[in-house]
Amino acid sequence: MTLEVEGVAQAERAIAEAFSAGASGLEEHAASGTGILVLSVYAPQTRAAAVREALQAALGPQLCLGPDQVLEPVDWSNAWREDLRPLVISPRLLVCPVSLQVKTAEGQQRLWIEYGQAFGTGRHASTRLALELLDGCLPALPQARLLDVGTGSGILAIAALLLGATSAIGFDLDLLAAPAAHRNARRNRVETRLGLFTGPLAALSPGVRGFDVVCANLLRSELLPLLPPLAACVRRGGHAVFSGLLASEEAGLVAQLEAHGLRPIAARYAEDGGERWLGLLTQR
Repeated sequence: MTLEVEGVAQAERAIAEAFSAGASGLEEHAASGTGILVLSVYAPQTRAAAVREALQAALGPQLCLGPDQVLEPVDWSNAWREDLRPLVISPRLLVCPVSLQVKTAEGQQRLWIEYGQAFGTGRHASTRLALELLDGCLPALPQARLLDVGTGSGILAIAALLLGATSAIGFDLDLLAAPAAHRNARRNRVETRLGLFTGPLAALSPGVRGFDVVCANLLRSELLPLLPPLAACVRRGGHAVFSGLLASEEAGLVAQLEAHGLRPIAARYAEDGGERWLGLLTQR
């Protein structure tokens, strides 16, 4: 079922109610040019009615709730094999599915990734933009410490470690993310340099802040509430990489970033899914 909500607070309440009633998964999409979020909620057929009732009770009769749709079962452990091909990010970085043997160019790092339920395979434009920006800024930041906000599969943190970062911390609210990121880190032999936790940014100890690079591949609606504490995690002179943003949001977003001491120094764009996506590199 799908539902439309306005603003992050209402979205968070809907997500909490859905999972409490038995939902098993959820996708979030931003309606272009509006403050509306579209949530796609997945639940076993035995819990669908309970999830619908919980959402209706919590958010009221004005809730725009779409009809239930029965989905065919998908074997996710094998579905990723339908798109088996390497992804060249730059002469320094190649993203490769775990079962595919591909030669790398001289000086190129190969990032092994398992396609799974945790977000982040490098295929979406927002992830590619973030990887490209990381690849561009890390050579000038030897011994960098990195924070990956909403780490998903861990792809950004792992890429940074392969590209020269000394250490990284990744976190996510998704319970599937940290285990998936740890498996991918182990495949790439960087697990001893990657710390992971499940929880919000507020759970990060103040003593470990002051990162050289902070990455956030998030929708604008997810990013803005986090922006003040996120900016505070960047050391003075350090960098923040933002992706998951629509190019149409650039002007307003740049003003918000500058208000928190983050000055844009590079921008990249890519088309995907009918949208024009934006990646920004900023400096504090």
